[in-house]
Amino acid sequence: MIKGVIRLLLQIFPRPFLIRLSLLINRIIAVFLIGNKVECPVCGGKFRKFLPYGYTKETGRDNCLCPKCLSLERHRLMWLYLKNETDFFSKNLRVLHIAPEQCFYKRFKELSNLNYTTGDLESPIADVHFDVQEIPFDENTFDVVICNHVLEHVDSDSKAMSELFRILKPNGFAILQVPMDTENPKTEEDSSVTDPKERERLYRQKDHVRLYGLDYINRLQKAGFAVSESKYSKKFPSDVAERHRLPIDEIFYFNQKL
Repeated sequence: MIKGVIRLLLQIFPRPFLIRLSLLINRIIAVFLIGNKVECPVCGGKFRKFLPYGYTKETGRDNCLCPKCLSLERHRLMWLYLKNETDFFSKNLRVLHIAPEQCFYKRFKELSNLNYTTGDLESPIADVHFDVQEIPFDENTFDVVICNHVLEHVDSDSKAMSELFRILKPNGFAILQVPMDTENPKTEEDSSVTDPKERERLYRQKDHVRLYGLDYINRLQKAGFAVSESKYSKKFPSDVAERHRLPIDEIFYFNQKL
């Protein structure tokens, strides 16, 4: 039943409203799930299980949404990567976070080493509102750019990638994760597909305009990034990965401007 309610909310209400709503109810839900079988590395919450999440029956997943901070598998993976593989939490950095996720926003904002700016078209927690295809900052402005699960929404991902590369400082890095079909070597996209139901069928969500394949790395490299790819979840012992509910097969892309 919980899975059906969450799916219905995701289908009916716009994202800005859901962000506000989540602030009111997530702490109440967390109380009923307190336990010690799963643990969120982002907020430190421990629960019997995580909540289900997904826009459709086909894409819905059990035991994935942290009821305390609203992290999903991909967020927990990114947090651990930033913590273990970069100096994000220790070095003085200027950061642009596009489409800031609720689980990260407050935590990044409070880090004294970060000059932290958020951007989005409409998010109520964004500092600056803009289209990622036309970013209103000078080139070589940011040490770090985070832009997760955004490029599948924009008409020209090549233009957006070029903009993200442009505003990044030399030796800076970007985290640009996207939904992927890792069994498909080629990205599927067709600009003539405008029907929401058909987009949902082809690209997993009605507001997606493509579903990336394994050629995603080629698109990033074409924009200028030096890309390192890994299945980072597999670096953890299986019991740790399961406790954090990490996405075992997700390819993590670390993108640098050299």
